[in-house]
Amino acid sequence: MAVHLVIRITFILLLTCELAEAAPPIAKPNCRSSCGHLQIPYPLGIGPDCYLDKWFDIVCNGTGGSAKAFLTSLNMEVRQINISSSPSNRHYSFVPTVHVQIPIIYSKFCQLAGNHSVTNISGSPFNFSASDNTFISVGCDNFATIAGIFPKVFGCKSDCKRDSKVDKEVICSGFNCCESTNIPSNLQAFDVEFRSVNESNDREGVMKGCKYAFLVDQVWLKENKPDPSSVQYWEYVPVVLEWAIFQRNNDSREFFNLLKNRRKVSCSYPDVYTFYCDCAPGYRGNPYVEGGCEDIDECEDNDRNYCGNKLDCENTDGGYICNKGKSKSKMVIIGPGTNLGVLCLLTTWVIYKWIKKRNKIKIKKKFFKKNGGLLLQQQLSSTEKNVQNIRLFNSKELEKATDHFCERRIVGKGGQGTVYKGMLSDGQIIAIKKCNILDEGNLKNFINEIIILSQINHRNVVKLLRCCLETKAPLLVYEFIPNGTLFQYLHEENEEFPLTWDMRLRIAIEIAGALSYLHSEASSPIYHRDIKSTNILLDEKYKAKVADFGTSKSVKIDQTHNHLFDILDDRIKKEGDKEEIIIVANLAKSCLHLNGEKRPTMGEVAMELGGIQKASHGEQNYEELQYVRSKEIDPSYACFTSS
Repeated sequence: MAVHLVIRITFILLLTCELAEAAPPIAKPNCRSSCGHLQIPYPLGIGPDCYLDKWFDIVCNGTGGSAKAFLTSLNMEVRQINISSSPSNRHYSFVPTVHVQIPIIYSKFCQLAGNHSVTNISGSPFNFSASDNTFISVGCDNFATIAGIFPKVFGCKSDCKRDSKVDKEVICSGFNCCESTNIPSNLQAFDVEFRSVNESNDREGVMKGCKYAFLVDQVWLKENKPDPSSVQYWEYVPVVLEWAIFQRNNDSREFFNLLKNRRKVSCSYPDVYTFYCDCAPGYRGNPYVEGGCEDIDECEDNDRNYCGNKLDCENTDGGYICNKGKSKSKMVIIGPGTNLGVLCLLTTWVIYKWIKKRNKIKIKKKFFKKNGGLLLQQQLSSTEKNVQNIRLFNSKELEKATDHFCERRIVGKGGQGTVYKGMLSDGQIIAIKKCNILDEGNLKNFINEIIILSQINHRNVVKLLRCCLETKAPLLVYEFIPNGTLFQYLHEENEEFPLTWDMRLRIAIEIAGALSYLHSEASSPIYHRDIKSTNILLDEKYKAKVADFGTSKSVKIDQTHNHLFDILDDRIKKEGDKEEIIIVANLAKSCLHLNGEKRPTMGEVAMELGGIQKASHGEQNYEELQYVRSKEIDPSYACFTSS
């Protein structure tokens, strides 16, 4: 009889634990709750009957981790949605927000298509957050103000000369760039007026030069620290919008009455026409769905209670109680009549832990199989060479290395996945690529890629160290390359490290040598098919490293008539030898020939580039020099506008 009682209590408690662990809902029943890595909580939603009204309709474009969410009412990409305050910020006033992408505004002197892009969200339940955004303007002799705000003036000034008294560490200190956190509340139309700091210049129409301005999320600005001088290469920036729900029809008023009567929900009213809600103190989750607010266990975190000791804290629904003087030794003092109860609890605890551990193992095995683990093991058993090169990580190691894949650890995002910076227990710095979820059709290619890349050992190719296949999305572990991408040095001005012609030639030789190795000298030919400056990394000595070996699709190249010397930057025009530049350009052109048989091999490319480098340093003999310079020079390709 006692055994049957223990079993019954065990299953009741296991069911209770299972229900307690289930995450509270964030979307309406039978509706999608995510788009890519972004959670979509109600009142926003994807699909019919999944959002409150047209203002909160979300469309999800793409598949897997690369999918992007768009707010159809504003035609803006959504990056983040906040519908409830975090437990640690209960003492701050909370307003729900949505983070979106908006375009940069340009002055009329900029020679750019679609310039001066005004953002107007008037009539919607959204407005630009005055507390979360900052106003930035870039340009010399520039007085930029938010247009249409009378009689107050919101904006900033920037001069052409640096003030010696200003802190040089401050990026937008007033020299060619200015910043203002003074933004009007309830702003729904963002436009900018550009004027000269010198009023006489305005009157005489002297003010010239391209000016830029934008509102931007303060947190994003602080974490990413972008260089404002490279704003001409930007198209969009993240901005924070506050929102509320309109009470303009019977449905929204009925919804409001339903919410305000829920015990775990607290609602606010910015005005008589709008409202928004939050989970009441002691709860967290989505206040807009039934059962969306769950109890917070304040006893799990000493920062959330005043008891001082976890043993003295007792969690309650929506709060906690401090039992002062309670100790572990007192808790184990029991009477003889409770032996059976203790036996039940101990048995339940052991069985629960065993079932939980077994379920975790089952889930990991499921993901391992789904991500091609069995196929990888089959390949490993076929050759001993592969066994020595490929090592598997477990998910716990990588979670610890990245602080559970914290957003602050993200160093890059691309079509193949998201890259995090991590540190192993031995202090080694690594790059962890969380790949997009695999389709069955891509599985074999993915595993073959792991096996091939694990055997590559070339100084100019990023080395694949290990992989982990027991998570929902497979993880690839690479050596960490500290100095960013070649794209940054080509398109973002860097006074501390200018990219000279000689350095560019050396980097091109390193890339060509790496590709030649992959095409001709690896155990089986490897074709990258996505070589671009964002996929070339620079190590601590600024040596090139080819990265991102995804199975990318071929991209159609539009025919252009862009003249060589019109597209070169000023440094290369001044430093580079004109004939050398033309030879390199024609070499690049020959690599793009539509007929594959007429393209040079990467070995030939590497040899020609090396010949140019030696010739420029006087190390080439006459025959080699003639070989390099006898290549066709296309005058029409190299022409430029002025003589």
